[in-house]
Amino acid sequence: MKLWGGRFSKATDGLVDDFNSSISFDQRLYEQDIRGSIAHATMLGEQGIIPKEDAEKIVAGLQGILEDARAGRIRWMTDAEDIHMNVETILTERIGKAGKRLHTGRSRNDQVALDMHMYARDCAVEAQALLDDLLTVLLDTAEKHLHTVMPGYTHMQKAQPITLAHHLMAYVQMFLRDRKRFGQAQEAANVMPLGSGALAATTYPLNRERVAELLDFPAITANSMDGVSDRDYLLDYLHAASLCMMHLSRFSEELILWSTSEFRFVTMDDAFSTGSSIMPQKKNPDVAELIRGKTGRVYGDLMGLLTVMKGLPLAYNKDMQEDKEGFFDARDTLVKCLTVFTAMLRTLTFRSDEMARGAGGGFANATDCADYLVGRGVPFRDAHRVVGQLVAYCLDRDKDLMSLSLEELKGFHPAFEQDVYEAISLKACVERRSIPGGPAPETVLAAIRQARALVNPPRA
Repeated sequence: MKLWGGRFSKATDGLVDDFNSSISFDQRLYEQDIRGSIAHATMLGEQGIIPKEDAEKIVAGLQGILEDARAGRIRWMTDAEDIHMNVETILTERIGKAGKRLHTGRSRNDQVALDMHMYARDCAVEAQALLDDLLTVLLDTAEKHLHTVMPGYTHMQKAQPITLAHHLMAYVQMFLRDRKRFGQAQEAANVMPLGSGALAATTYPLNRERVAELLDFPAITANSMDGVSDRDYLLDYLHAASLCMMHLSRFSEELILWSTSEFRFVTMDDAFSTGSSIMPQKKNPDVAELIRGKTGRVYGDLMGLLTVMKGLPLAYNKDMQEDKEGFFDARDTLVKCLTVFTAMLRTLTFRSDEMARGAGGGFANATDCADYLVGRGVPFRDAHRVVGQLVAYCLDRDKDLMSLSLEELKGFHPAFEQDVYEAISLKACVERRSIPGGPAPETVLAAIRQARALVNPPRA
């Protein structure tokens, strides 16, 4: 007989049991479920809602179940439907009648909401810690490459010279925003819903604030119907995870390109590359490619839950059981990707020589050449036209701007002088862009220091 089966005259069909059961995936919530039940039972005893000696038996029994579950000694039962019924069934088997008092003043609706709030809060904290590790590696690498000149691109065409440090710091900004979003997801999850009951709270004199205190929640939910039917906090995490995966995917795409023989900007470590079963020369960036591919998976988890929630009336509906598998999948995928990406990044070899060679081609200093003329009184639009003509001239002759003689330059405009070569050198092109947000080494170093102040120190 099911714990809820008093109203029913026949057993549930086996197909329904299998279809309805969630223990195959929600068993990972055992820690949160048991901790929540310990806090609930403690409060029930303190409030005199159940005998204090029963509360003490329940707490001791739950602590034993928690220890056994952590040690892998619990076999979860499919016919008990979910983690909540499993824990209560095992508890009652172990301590007897007192175990039947645990569910006083609560519903599985607010119980599962509590579990997911606790789990989502933990996941958001975990993501921030993993991002701290990634950011630390990025900042350390950027500081080593303050003077490593490379081409910057727009439309995948060489545009202007920058430094590798400046390029990496763009990703630092992305991941700092991700870290902030996970902080917001943590805040959204950090409210305690227990006491909402099935939807209309309860007549028992529960001390919700005491449960919140025991579980380290700074606040309780303000409306019982919203308390059991809200999944915004899960969507906040999934949204943050999707954006974080997007940033990992963009970074992975660039590393994949940079590791090709056409670019040769980076060399992947053998430990983070794979080979081909037929082509012995191959060294494939499978880690980066797989991260890029898994991004769509996390997007799907976000869209899945959005779709589940879009038409649900208040309050709880069984549809909401579908929140867990997608959320668990997104969390697992994000954790794996952040962990392996950070390790891969730590082992990358950046080819400074190839980056400098790349920056030297493609007329990346053309804008600085136009700015040189502007500095000599030429209107920008006229300077733009003159340099465009110079580029066309060079292309016809397989030259670059630095290889033109002063006589050739003056043939296009008399304002050119000998100092133009210094002005359009790659070093000058980078160092002169020293306004906040620019690629000049001293500017990037200041940005690195600012970012370090936002990142937790790396843990041992």
